[in-house]
Amino acid sequence: MTETNNAKAAELLRLHQSDEILQVINVWDAITARVITAVPGTVALATASHSIAASLGYPDGENIPVNEMIGAVGRIAAATHLPVSADLESGYGDPGETTRKAIGVGIVGGNIEDQMRPLKDAVEQMSAVIKAGASEGIDFVLNARTDAFLKGKDRDPAHVLVDAIERGRAFLDVGATTVFVPGLLDEASVVALVDGIGWNKVSVINVPGSLPPARLQELGVARISYGPWTQRVALTALADAAATLLGGGELPAGTRALN
Repeated sequence: MTETNNAKAAELLRLHQSDEILQVINVWDAITARVITAVPGTVALATASHSIAASLGYPDGENIPVNEMIGAVGRIAAATHLPVSADLESGYGDPGETTRKAIGVGIVGGNIEDQMRPLKDAVEQMSAVIKAGASEGIDFVLNARTDAFLKGKDRDPAHVLVDAIERGRAFLDVGATTVFVPGLLDEASVVALVDGIGWNKVSVINVPGSLPPARLQELGVARISYGPWTQRVALTALADAAATLLGGGELPAGTRALN
């Protein structure tokens, strides 16, 4: 397992550092992992904690027991030959131990949220993740998340930006590969984040209204993920199909047997 994890971790790191932007499609179970793995252009997978929790009947926000989350990401890792980065929320009370558990089921990278804790505490979170990877013998690819924009909607945008950059630099200093700054970011914000945190060091989520991948690559963003939106796409298609069927219609033309 360690040898396989090392190879996958090295590949995931290479993908984050490549000149070509890394797009990871978020999955939430084994079948979505298999389907996305088979899509041409897929080079790595990412899990979505919100989607996993929802699929198992829990609200988002570390309400799912940690061992259920680890079981879910382990099934995803086992369903693909590609490297998997797991959304580990804020570490479920123990980021280092949660990371070790995730590595044990085949995960080689992950997100940890700072939730805007005091900077010293947030840095300790991220450091614990890196140390856990080292203790397990792999270079864990940490996509360290700051919630500066998500939790700063009522603050001066300039102060929010300063916070995000300060936190991002501090997370990189303790070994994070990239800094994940979720939120609906305009071009000026992306430019400022890349200037402040580093070229090919910023990770974003794309939501309806986000800048397109090609433009984000030009601006120096390293990684794009889609969080719970991929599950929302699937559930929207399901709900629309159900409405059509209950209204007397037929299954959508072109539906494929992917399961």
